[in-house]
Amino acid sequence: MSVPAPRFAPKPPWLKGRAPGGDRYAELRTTFRSLDLHPVCEEARCPNVGECWSPGTATVMLLGDTCTRGCRFCAVTTGQPRGAVDVREPEHVARALSRMPLQYVVMTMVDRDDLIDGGAEHVARTVRRLKELRPEMLVETLVGDFGGHLDAVDTTVDAAPDVWAHNIEVVRRLQRTIRDVRCSYEQSLRVLARAKERRPGAIAKSSIMVGIGETDDEVLDTMRDLRSAGVDIVTVGQYLRPTPKHAEVDRYVDPARFEAFAEEGRAMGFAFVASGPLVRSSYKAAEVFVKSVLVPGDPEAADALLRERVRDAHAASGSELAAQAAASLVPPAALVRRG
Repeated sequence: MSVPAPRFAPKPPWLKGRAPGGDRYAELRTTFRSLDLHPVCEEARCPNVGECWSPGTATVMLLGDTCTRGCRFCAVTTGQPRGAVDVREPEHVARALSRMPLQYVVMTMVDRDDLIDGGAEHVARTVRRLKELRPEMLVETLVGDFGGHLDAVDTTVDAAPDVWAHNIEVVRRLQRTIRDVRCSYEQSLRVLARAKERRPGAIAKSSIMVGIGETDDEVLDTMRDLRSAGVDIVTVGQYLRPTPKHAEVDRYVDPARFEAFAEEGRAMGFAFVASGPLVRSSYKAAEVFVKSVLVPGDPEAADALLRERVRDAHAASGSELAAQAAASLVPPAALVRRG
């Protein structure tokens, strides 16, 4: 069952999340700001920010805040950066993250079609440097399709993130009307398959939005295509319109239908399916990884491991290595081009 979405109707009750709070949320929020880091979780006003930050998970965006593509669901600014890149960002971000009590970080990016490699080496450098400083921290890269250039895909895969993610976003029929013309269903499947082929033992992940004009059968077809491409983890969540300029919400999918998607996904062979109204691509990423990879099939052991990893993250963030890295952080003022 789904609920139609009249333009001015209130959202259904299952889309009302709790306001973020708690000691860990406040601690991480303060630390992010003191280190001049801008988590996507806050900037995108994600409804799950409190749930994800509590177990020590956060998402940061690389390569600026201007995307060269203009998808009809996304609130990120579209423009032409003209090749501008802060070459110090990988070092700064890695050092800053190394001193935070995080056990899992998602590094995402804007599409940068103005760069020869689409920003692939920039992302890879950030991953490698963070792994040098905090080897135990789990890293997920949520990247674009790099225009279908597989050498750029290889660059990010070879940096050895624990999870390599790329979102297919919507079902095949809606690609041309919802995503930028430079994106395509086939291209997304191709880069996902390449990532899995390049590192068969790594975890591949993708995400689907619903409520934007698709049918349930089309969602299931997309999930099958992702599984055939080697995707291990899939997330399915409700599309919510950022502004009146963006694509309209077609329907509000109810929780029972989301659970049905999850059941179908498990039957298809996905290692983990996160499916729910408020689920986003990075939803509870640490919990998903632990339950699907480290301790599959044992929820109690997974919860215990999550708590242990949070304690270890606190200890590691206060280590001598992290302190040395933090002491040599590039000052935020130095990242501003003057003159």
